[in-house]
Amino acid sequence: MAKKTACEKLAAKKQIKKVVMDKAWGGMKPGDKMLVATPLMVDAHVRSIPPGKTETLPELRDALAEAEACSGTCPLSTSIFVRMVAEAALEDIADGIPVSEVSPFWRVITSQDKITQPLNVDPTWIDEQRALEAR
Repeated sequence: MAKKTACEKLAAKKQIKKVVMDKAWGGMKPGDKMLVATPLMVDAHVRSIPPGKTETLPELRDALAEAEACSGTCPLSTSIFVRMVAEAALEDIADGIPVSEVSPFWRVITSQDKITQPLNVDPTWIDEQRALEAR
């Protein structure tokens, strides 16, 4: 079987989960409700960030949690999903889709973030996209 593309991974149907924490983890304490988002939820949120604006990963997680009436969002899965969003966007760009039409992952990650290292892009390109939008 052929390996799934980044776009196929992003589009895979997943259900959100809300987990009541039984121990402290990821900035949450026992009894807090933690959201485990989906890749498409993260993609939709990234796409909702206006040009010229940026959010940190913690701000993105807080916004997702608030929208779902949770105390927080799983930092591990959210980071994985942001990377999936970025990989799908880069795949689309490689396939000829204009940068203006892909999910603007550069509004959430910078060239300095660890999440950027495995991406198939020169990290300075991310900073360039941010600079272009900041004008």
